[in-house]
Amino acid sequence: MEPVSVDDVRALRRLHRYFTRRAGALDEHCPGRERPLGEARLLLEVGHGTSLRDLRSRLGLDAGYLSRMIKTLQAQGLIRVSVHRKDSRLRVAELTPAGRAEVAEQNRRADGLAAGLLRGLSEAQRGELTAAVAVTERLLRLAGTAVEVVDGASRDARTCLAAYAADIGERFPEGFDPAAPVRPGEMPERAVAFVVAYEEGQPVGCGALRRLERGVGEIRHMWVHPDARRLGLARRMLKELERQAVARGLDTVRLDTHAVLTEAQAMCRACGYTEIPPYDDNVHAAHRFEKRLRRTPARRPSG
Repeated sequence: MEPVSVDDVRALRRLHRYFTRRAGALDEHCPGRERPLGEARLLLEVGHGTSLRDLRSRLGLDAGYLSRMIKTLQAQGLIRVSVHRKDSRLRVAELTPAGRAEVAEQNRRADGLAAGLLRGLSEAQRGELTAAVAVTERLLRLAGTAVEVVDGASRDARTCLAAYAADIGERFPEGFDPAAPVRPGEMPERAVAFVVAYEEGQPVGCGALRRLERGVGEIRHMWVHPDARRLGLARRMLKELERQAVARGLDTVRLDTHAVLTEAQAMCRACGYTEIPPYDDNVHAAHRFEKRLRRTPARRPSG
């Protein structure tokens, strides 16, 4: 991992300090309201309904603190809590009509604050700022997403594989067998490394590495949730799988891709992969790629 420069750290902190100062985020209450910021944020996150477990993970809150805020908002008639319809172990929070009105007012005031900041700019400058914000959001989301090696039989791995199968089943003209990624004797049981990407605690991508032959591995089942695409996450997972391959003594990795997955083909070429002849009998593969991996030389002991 590349070291982070002091200048980069200071630049990000300057942006954070400036915006929180202008937006009034250092105040104890929501701008123009008497509601504490924590409660205001919780109402926004509840939205159309979400489990308390997801709320706790997304906001990084202590279970006791979240429970106290939930009870306060319930007492005020702004949210209701019920048991999940499909999983009795989960409790779900949703806004009441009064809660929806409160969130609408929060959004109206926040929109007014943003408009006030933008009035000092020309139309061209606003466009420039909007484009810069989009880039900033994309990069911050990517920075905040973790790629972890997990058990290929774990719930998160299986969830991602099921989503992967459904996704490509819609994209492949010939269709795709949903059981293909998880059939016995295949992935992920034979994977030597399985990675899952997590954004705010939720699995949003996956990929697997298996051993083909001595010194050669294959990357399979690369998938990114539609909401997390175009962040650069697929490249992040690919790089991690390559690192896992080197750690396991593999010096070459291969992968194949369907003709309709043009974005996957472009990524392979951009990441140093070379197209090769068929190396398997995958009926869905139209393009096969290979990359020789560089091993990091071991450091000699000093002295």
